[in-house]
Amino acid sequence: MEYRDYYKILELDRSADADAIKRAYRRLARKYHPDVNPGDPKAEARFKEINEAHQVLSDPEKKARYDRFGSAYRQHGSFEAAMRQAGFGGPGFGGHGPMGGAGFSDFFEQLFGSFGAAAGARGARQSAGARAADVAHEVDVTLEEILNGSQRMISVRSPDGIGGTANRRLRVKIPPGVRPGARIRLAGEGGVRPDGTRGDLFLKVRVLDHPSMRRNGVNLETDISIPMTAAALGTRAVVSTLGGEKLRVRVPPEVSQGARLRLRGKGLPQMGKGERGDLFVKVNVTTPKGLDGQQRDLIRDLAKLRGEDLEASNGR
Repeated sequence: MEYRDYYKILELDRSADADAIKRAYRRLARKYHPDVNPGDPKAEARFKEINEAHQVLSDPEKKARYDRFGSAYRQHGSFEAAMRQAGFGGPGFGGHGPMGGAGFSDFFEQLFGSFGAAAGARGARQSAGARAADVAHEVDVTLEEILNGSQRMISVRSPDGIGGTANRRLRVKIPPGVRPGARIRLAGEGGVRPDGTRGDLFLKVRVLDHPSMRRNGVNLETDISIPMTAAALGTRAVVSTLGGEKLRVRVPPEVSQGARLRLRGKGLPQMGKGERGDLFVKVNVTTPKGLDGQQRDLIRDLAKLRGEDLEASNGR
């Protein structure tokens, strides 16, 4: 097991204080960060070394152990001999003790992974923290994107592996038929862990309002307005679909206010399926305004012909 000089890794003297250790770590971690050196295995290995050194030297308890046993290791030529001289001989050392955490060197694991249950618990907490690089982010999508799918650039802030955050620009794919509240997983696009690996990015879908369409599951609803005369006699109305089609829709005679006309297959797609929902067209009947005397007389004559009472009643 090779001795690792953590002071040398951080380019420090052994007399360095906590502030100097922190400054050196930040400087070197930024220099060798995976985002700065994409696809460079040497930089990635150096980044891991820097993080391991910082894990030890920034923790007073670990630093004290390292300063004691690390020096003994150099003097006596083997870690096991150093541990025996320090009074920690016997089973559990020499490569058979519990390990401290994935991603660290054998030297780190032997030195800090064999100090009993308390150290093991700390290692478990560190491992949990190392896994906390998954990032959740909301993404706003339009109804058109649900219909057709899309690719777009988004900006995401995520842990940078050195105690801060980094802003990243990513191209993401929005699949057709995606549901509101769904989570889209982008493996390996989350934050950076101390060992240089990345967590995942989870995009939570939020659907934006549309100026003329309302969503109800995979079905859509839109409105048309027709005058009272067209509602009585029937007409044809032009309806624009979400996909940009302009359809001439028959409105039957004597249609009521609020009636809904159904256009099959003109709604939203179901994710992973070829089927689409329907588009419902809600009819709003408008009352004529600005009537002149002649027009009013004609409406009164129509009411008389139909035997309608122009006075309101609640039926009692």
